[in-house]
Amino acid sequence: MAQVITKEEPDGRSYVRRAMNKLAELGLAETNGKDGKHPIWNLTPAGQKALADGNELPPRPKAGTGAKAVLAGFGPHGVAVTDMILAFGGREHLTDWQVEVNHAIKETGLSFNTDAVLAWPTKTSEVRLFELDNGTMSQARLAKEGWDYERYAGHRVWEGARGTIGGTFPFWQRHRYTRSQTFPRLYVVLAGKEEHLLDNRLQALADDVKGIAVAVWVNTLPRLQRGEPWYEIGVDDPDRRRRRYPEPAGR
Repeated sequence: MAQVITKEEPDGRSYVRRAMNKLAELGLAETNGKDGKHPIWNLTPAGQKALADGNELPPRPKAGTGAKAVLAGFGPHGVAVTDMILAFGGREHLTDWQVEVNHAIKETGLSFNTDAVLAWPTKTSEVRLFELDNGTMSQARLAKEGWDYERYAGHRVWEGARGTIGGTFPFWQRHRYTRSQTFPRLYVVLAGKEEHLLDNRLQALADDVKGIAVAVWVNTLPRLQRGEPWYEIGVDDPDRRRRRYPEPAGR
């Protein structure tokens, strides 16, 4: 937060600390736990209501934010997500982002949360999707998350007026990322373990998602912070996705 908001001193921490203390005096923020020697701040119920009333933040699942999330052990994950966002964009390029963004398709029962969605418009896509594994989930679950994105990207909907042939279109392009020509690239960042263990996890993930039909790039948080390149482990292939997933009824 300090790096995004201000350049005061090395990274603006004193400025943010004073601001958070003022919010605490107003009953809008509080500390709950620590990441190393740094306190973890979260909004109080009054602070969350103030933001909701001001329409400054999108609604987010209560389990993923606030004091309950910290008590549930999600504090370090939230800090790591912030580190990932700053390492990828920092104050130079980042314009907007959301965390804990739900992607769901009611008809199929598919539902999952993306750790961070960064607004980074290009000629073909309006956002980039980010998953942060802090070394707490199983390898199988991590791979399943990757395949969930392919299932989401592969779902199609039928559109057409009565009495016409109509046609099918990608669900995500019609109802979510309407300004994108291609499905947003997925970035997976691995953290929370020693670097050689992260390398092993990276290779295992590449093997588990081999042949996936969405663009997937992976890196470790230490390498990302050093500015080292990403590894491409999945390629966007809408034709292959269309062959894998059935056409919707009504065509």
